[in-house]
Amino acid sequence: MNCSPIGVFDSGLGGLSVLNEIRQQLPRESLLYVADCGYVPYGDKPPELIRQRSRQIAAFLLAQGAKALVVACNTATAAAINDLRSCYDLPIIGMEPAVKPATQATRSGVVGVLATTGTLQSAKFAALLDRFAGDVEVITQPCPGLVECVERGELHSPATRALLQRYVAPLLAAGCDTLILGCTHYPFLRPLLAELVPADVALIDTGAAVARQLGERLQAADIQTAAECAAQDAFWTTGSVAGMQQSMPALWRGPASVQPLSL
Repeated sequence: MNCSPIGVFDSGLGGLSVLNEIRQQLPRESLLYVADCGYVPYGDKPPELIRQRSRQIAAFLLAQGAKALVVACNTATAAAINDLRSCYDLPIIGMEPAVKPATQATRSGVVGVLATTGTLQSAKFAALLDRFAGDVEVITQPCPGLVECVERGELHSPATRALLQRYVAPLLAAGCDTLILGCTHYPFLRPLLAELVPADVALIDTGAAVARQLGERLQAADIQTAAECAAQDAFWTTGSVAGMQQSMPALWRGPASVQPLSL
């Protein structure tokens, strides 16, 4: 019987969009979540700093007994996942912008990517374009400020709407009929985004696919949680506990008690 938890982390609260998918698909698993809010956002940080933070958080989660890790951040995946996989022999699942499904879904042949600067400038993202874009035109849009809106739980505020409108408008003008939500914070803005784009514009993210991949990796390693175990969730932040606790009801589907973490 394996009752060990799964460790998940992000620069802040965006990874909760992935955690929600994991909780829905793997209801028996216990989940540990670290929000590195003291360093949010990762998108404008140097890659070496992101690797350092990722190593420290991974070590903490493993000390809590994690049997697998999910790097629920596109920027951290691009900067640090190879480093983590070289350090630890356990399932480590990362994120990547949904370039392949988006290029398969587009009808106009033009795909837009909403992401952080760090993700868009990464070698991993460039490799995705080389591998999957083909004849599809991919237009990238850095979105400074959106992460901070989600961190504050401002999913429908006038300021968030104005910022999102500014980033989406040029993509629609260029003929994009498919938009990639290339940051784990952005799925929380789906309802607002749906008000700003035509109904036939597809919005694609990879949270559900990551949860499926995690389930497959746990099964392959024969480390799924047994039915006899009771699922438990634990949350830590390197930033303001009160601030995260205030934003949680808008971002997490279950009860949550946030603990401080100094790393």
